[in-house]
Amino acid sequence: MTDYLVPLLLLIPALAALRRKENAYDILLTGAGSGLKLLVSILPPLILLLTAVTMLRQSGAMELLGKLLSPVLTLFGIPPETALLVLIRPVSGSAALAVGAQLMAAYGVDSLVGVTAAVMLGSTETTFYTISVYFGAAGIRKTRYTLPAALFADFIGFLTASWTVKCFFPNLS
Repeated sequence: MTDYLVPLLLLIPALAALRRKENAYDILLTGAGSGLKLLVSILPPLILLLTAVTMLRQSGAMELLGKLLSPVLTLFGIPPETALLVLIRPVSGSAALAVGAQLMAAYGVDSLVGVTAAVMLGSTETTFYTISVYFGAAGIRKTRYTLPAALFADFIGFLTASWTVKCFFPNLS
């Protein structure tokens, strides 16, 4: 079935264009041109963001920030072991998945830390990536109110994920 997926994805719009008596090739060229223009507007902020994430991780700054943040997280009831995940998730989804996998490997998938990390990954967003991509595509340069609101929403997501795991899985340790 999967062998036929790509041909079907190309055939269905072509048949729809033929039915409407439109030139499918011109429509595809217009769409591809729009896609390339969008790529040109998105690529610079994306490259900058990925470079910054790599530099922070390689320098050890993220680990240091995680250690400094641990007491604050404990105060809110968030496992301090997830500090690096809390810091990296708003910046990079793939790096957050790697941190989540490391947490699950170290503490186990059925542990409080492992389940909390999994719920955190599903409850939060890669805020800086999303803002840079979507605002860049829309041509918006000022994120004065968006960024604090989005980071606050991420914090609430982390907090709610932690409290939810503790509420629904009280026997985890």
